[in-house]
This record gives sequence, structure tokens and C-alpha cells, in this order.
Amino acid sequence: MSTKTALIVGASRTLGLGLATEYAHRGWDVIGTVRGDGRTGLHDLAEASEGRVTVESLDMTQPAEIAALRDRLAGRTLDMLFVNAGITRGDVPIGDVPTEMFVEVMVTNALSPMRVIESLRSLVAPAGTIGVMSSRQGSLGFNTRGGQDVYRAGKSALNQLMRCYAVRYADAAHTLLLMCPGHVRTELGGPDAPLTVEQSVPGVADTIDRHSGEPGLRYLDHTGETVPW
Repeated sequence: MSTKTALIVGASRTLGLGLATEYAHRGWDVIGTVRGDGRTGLHDLAEASEGRVTVESLDMTQPAEIAALRDRLAGRTLDMLFVNAGITRGDVPIGDVPTEMFVEVMVTNALSPMRVIESLRSLVAPAGTIGVMSSRQGSLGFNTRGGQDVYRAGKSALNQLMRCYAVRYADAAHTLLLMCPGHVRTELGGPDAPLTVEQSVPGVADTIDRHSGEPGLRYLDHTGETVPW
């Protein structure tokens, strides 16, 4: 069997880097993207991978850079496209959120991942997987405590846009996944989160792989459980 290929957008650190590392260890070829020209953990992974991992530059908030990446990858076939994105600008009540902050979070967390998917979907194999890193905080059903208003709104918007995408391309055979990694010790999750990246990522990858070849959209967590919309 030929080696599978994954493109992981946003793989410079934490969950994205963890996912790139996990799939490289599982025998996949991994293309990971980073913003800018600085040295990252992905570069270290690539150097140690004997060609299994390659690094591409992408600021996905810039449509021209998405188009340039698509052109560079023309002719490649992806078994998985996974977009890992998420910023927060603090726990600010919505009435106090500056317009610029709201726009920045929405563009980064919701609009830009969908632009990547729309632009690169033609590179994904007919029975391949398109995944996005969502969050439990994007769930309306799980929101019983409030807080993190803009971050929650951005992830909820991402979920809704993925649902629109799934309907628009209902005839396609792609597996579509909104993945929740759990409460992980990252910049977003904080130092007291119960899960490390190393504890979360294998479950995320197992869940992705378990649903490979199953068309349609699912909203799942790192244990494989369905998350309420």
C-alpha cells in the first residue's frame, strides 16, 4: 500500500505539532504549515523525520498565501486535510469586546479555516478526510457556565460554517470532522487543564482514523464521543 499523506495547517506547536508528530509516527507523510520564517518545533520534527515531514509557510488569514500553497501542492493527493486554528484574546464580556478583537478572532477561528478547506478540497482524495479543530466551547448544548464569549462564538461559527459546507457538498464522499481535543494544557487551555497534548492527540488521531471512509459531518471529541451542537 502507498504511504498516506496528511496536510496539517497550523502545526508549529502544541496540538498541531502533536498531531503532525502522531501521524508521522503512524507512518504517514506529513506536510505541516507554519506562519512566518521563524524556527519551530515542526522544523525540528522535519529534520529528524528522514523526509517523512515537510514544512510549508502559510498565514491562513491571507487569501493570497492560501492560493500560493494550493499552487505549490498542485498534483499532490491528500488523504487528510486537517486545519488546526484558534486564538483567544482573553475572557472579555461581549459588551466590552473591541470591534477589532471580534473581527480578528472570527477571521482566524472561523473564516480562514473555511477558506483553506474551500481552496484545497480538490487536493483531497475522493474518500479522504477533511477535519477541523473545534472545541467543546463551540457547543451551545455544553455552554452552561458562559465566559470566553468571543472564543465560543468563533468556534460555534466554525461549526455552523462546516455544516453549511457539508450540505453544499453533500454528494462528495469526504469524511468531515469537527474535532474537540478536550481541555488541554495549551495557551488556550491554561496550565491547570487536565490533559497534556500527549494525552489528547492519540485520541484525536484514533477518532479521525476510526471514521475514515465514512462520508458526512460529525462533531466528536478525543474519546470518539459525539458533542452536542
